[in-house]
Amino acid sequence: MNTRQTGLEVSRLSSGYRRRRILEDITLPELYAGEVHSLVGPNAAGKSTLMRALAGLQPASGSIRLQGRELMGRSLSERTRLVTYMPQSLPQGVALSVLESVVSALRASPLHTTANTRSTLEERAFEVLARVGVAELALESLHHLSGGQRQLVSLAQVLAREPRVLLLDEPISALDLQHQLRVMQLVHRLARERHMIVLMVLHDLGVAARWSDGIVMLSHGRVAAIGTPAEAITPVTLAQVYGVRARVEHPPHDSLQIRVDDVLTPGDPC
Repeated sequence: MNTRQTGLEVSRLSSGYRRRRILEDITLPELYAGEVHSLVGPNAAGKSTLMRALAGLQPASGSIRLQGRELMGRSLSERTRLVTYMPQSLPQGVALSVLESVVSALRASPLHTTANTRSTLEERAFEVLARVGVAELALESLHHLSGGQRQLVSLAQVLAREPRVLLLDEPISALDLQHQLRVMQLVHRLARERHMIVLMVLHDLGVAARWSDGIVMLSHGRVAAIGTPAEAITPVTLAQVYGVRARVEHPPHDSLQIRVDDVLTPGDPC
C-alpha cells in the first residue's frame, strides 16, 4: 500500500463558539497514513477545539480533505466512519459494561456487517480490550471504573472502529507511567499496522517528541510551529509559546530532551 497517497489535508480552518473565534486560519502540511502527529501548546491554545472541528463536532469553516475527498459539509454519520475522536473522558452515567461498550463500537465500525454474530463481536471486543491491557475489566460497569481505567476503555472503543483518522485528546493524562508507555507503544504500532493517521493532544513535550513523526504547536488559536520534533520544539518556540527559558538537547540514538530552566518575564530575550 502506498501510504503517501492517503493524506489528510487541513486548509484555512477557522472555528469558535458563538461570537468568540478560537481557531484562526489553520493550515497543516499533509498528514499521511501510518504517521503519528502530536498537537501541543499551552492551555487555551485551541487544541481541543481543533480536534472537535476535525471530527465534525464543532462548527468550522475551511477545508478538511481525506484521500482527496472533502469532509466539510458531510453528515456526521458519514464523517465518523472515517474519523474517530476520543475525548478526554467518557461521558458519565453510561449504564453499559466495558465489553458491551466495545461491542457497540464494533457495530459502528465501517467494517461491521449483519453477518457478524454476537459471539463474533464479543470475541473481537475481548481481543481489543486485551491489546489495550484491560481485558480483566470486560464485565465491569463503566461507571465503576477509575479515571485511568475509563481512559483505557475509551481507547479500546475508538480502536475497535478502525478509522482512517484517529483523534486522541490527551489519551494518557489520567494514566500511570506504565500505562502511559503501553498506550503510546500501542498507538504507534497500530498507526503503522493499520495505516491510520493519528493526531493526539499531549501536554508532555518529551513524550510527544519520542512518539511523534510530526509536531503541531498551537498558540492563541494559530499554528506557532510545525515540523519534526526537532524542528518544532526549540528554545525559541518554547520561549515564544510557553514563556520559559529552556534547553533542547539531542542525545545520540535517543529522542530530544527538554530542560526548562526558568520562567520568562516580560522584556526577557527569547
